[in-house]
Amino acid sequence: MKLVSHKTQVFRPTQLIAEQSVRILTIFKLPRMNKQEIQSLIREQMLCRIAFKAAEYPYIAPFQYVYINDSIYFHFTDYGRKKKLIETDNRVCVEIESFRPDMSEYNFVVLRGRVKTVTDPVERATVINRIAEDGKEKVSANFLAAHGFKKEDGWSSLSPEKPLTILRFEAAEEIGLKSP
Repeated sequence: MKLVSHKTQVFRPTQLIAEQSVRILTIFKLPRMNKQEIQSLIREQMLCRIAFKAAEYPYIAPFQYVYINDSIYFHFTDYGRKKKLIETDNRVCVEIESFRPDMSEYNFVVLRGRVKTVTDPVERATVINRIAEDGKEKVSANFLAAHGFKKEDGWSSLSPEKPLTILRFEAAEEIGLKSP
C-alpha cells in the first residue's frame, strides 16, 4: 500500500477519502422561533403533550390547555397516574406543535418548568370557563372523557362550582424550532 505524505502527516489512501467525506458533510440546524412566534403558536393551538418525570421512564400524555395572560393552564382529574406523578415531582416538559399534513411547514415549542395548583378562585373560574368555551367551539364532546366527564354531560359540565383541579405552568426554559 502506497503512503501519501502531506505536511508532516502520513495518510493512507483510505484515510484521505474518509477525511474528504467528512469535510463535505454539513450539519443543518432548524431555525429558532423568536418570542412572538412562540407565543403565537401557543395561542393558536389547544392541545399539547406533557412529559412527567416517572420512576423508570418518562410518562407522556396529551392535554387540552388554555393560554390566558401569557400563562398556560391545564385541568387535571383528581385520579390516575398523572396526578400521582405531579404530587411527587411537579417538573414537566410541555410540547406544542403545528404542522401541515405533508410536513412542508412545521414548528414546535418545548417548554420546561413546573406546574402549580391554582388556588385563587377568580383565576380558577376564568380558566375553567375558558376550557369549557373552547371545548364547545372547537372540540368534540368525545374529548370530555379526557376531563373525566361523559360526553352526554356536555362541555357545561366543566364549571367552577365543581371541585376541578386547575394547574398553571411556569416555564423555566423554552425553545421553539421551525421549518426552514
